[in-house]
Amino acid sequence: MPDTPAPRPTLPALWLVLLAAGGVFALTMGARQSMGLFLGSINTATGLGLASISLAFAFGQLWWGLTQPLAGMVADRIGPGRVLVLGVLLVAVGTAMIPLMHTTGGLILAVGVLAAGGAGMAGPSVLMAATTRLVSPEKRGIATGIVNAGGSFGQFIFAPIAQGITAAAGWVAGLQALAALTLLALPAAWVLRGRGNVHAAGTAKPETTREAVGRALADRSFLLLSAGFFVCGFHVAFLATHLPGVVASCQLPPEVGAWSLAMIGLFNIIGSFGIGWAIGFQGGRWPMKRLLTLIYAARAVAVLVFVLSPKSTAVMLVFAAVMGLTFLSTVPPTAGLVAKFFGPAHMGTLFGLVMVSHQIGGFLGAWLGGKAFELTGSYDWMWYADILLAVAAALLNWPIKEQRPAPLGTQPA
Repeated sequence: MPDTPAPRPTLPALWLVLLAAGGVFALTMGARQSMGLFLGSINTATGLGLASISLAFAFGQLWWGLTQPLAGMVADRIGPGRVLVLGVLLVAVGTAMIPLMHTTGGLILAVGVLAAGGAGMAGPSVLMAATTRLVSPEKRGIATGIVNAGGSFGQFIFAPIAQGITAAAGWVAGLQALAALTLLALPAAWVLRGRGNVHAAGTAKPETTREAVGRALADRSFLLLSAGFFVCGFHVAFLATHLPGVVASCQLPPEVGAWSLAMIGLFNIIGSFGIGWAIGFQGGRWPMKRLLTLIYAARAVAVLVFVLSPKSTAVMLVFAAVMGLTFLSTVPPTAGLVAKFFGPAHMGTLFGLVMVSHQIGGFLGAWLGGKAFELTGSYDWMWYADILLAVAAALLNWPIKEQRPAPLGTQPA
């Protein structure tokens, strides 16, 4: 019996899928983005030094990215359900193991390999690919915005919870609570179990994964998009890992660090919905590459104003809110451009490749933040690098060629 294309889900099922994908992203991203709150406690308990601990966190940023094209490739072939189950379990196990590790190698295993690798398997490449396949092209912008907002909501909720549990019962209990909460994502994997790519009889032979990857790596616009996303990873990882340290260096109360991370999460919900609406507004008349240019330029201005401002609780929270608007709002237009360039057939694999670039930037943002503070006693040079990289990213996205069809053998974008 010949294979036939999977039917498009009904509207209630579509919203259930979006809720499930957003929920998975909320739980895994919320746990990952709250770990910076424990950096000082881990340092006190282990005596390893900020640079060594930052290396473990930085490796996690890199490994989170490296797992995504592989996870996306598997999900493209067999569906995302089993990939997500394994990813969620690894996040929980890795997070729970952190208090047991007292060496740099042990922290790299717990934070960098298990927790980060699991979060990569249950991360944007798999979730965005699953979502993209289930919605029509004109709705992809707002759909990916909804899923992306889930990650931001998780950060908004998890950071104060983690800080509150830590204050009441200690940092070990705080990490164990994060590990337990991530397990709530397991039922969503059943909703998103889906199917892999299906080839309908009588149609052109579909493009292989190797062909799709080769075509992407030879595409100038794809490379420019990936280079800009490198900068996004640098910004996001530096803030997620070191913003509590920035707060401490400004001699502000520790709870300001937790609320700053929460503000980033809260306002990124607004930014994610807003960018999703902008992509889909009037049939997508706002080019996604222009939106990316605007986001990166706004980051440069926000960091410059923060560097020049006196450091107070109000300034810190306003800065966190402004950065939150742009924090992960780069994801929907970046995913949208990948889908527009190459279609959704290999979306998990190709968006995973873009995420590798993002997380190489994340590795450098997390690691260099710790090194810069150890060498100079401040984060000033990281802020200067943030500004220059944001300007570079804005310029890199401007010449991207957005309007072009996917070739024969792929699903139309």
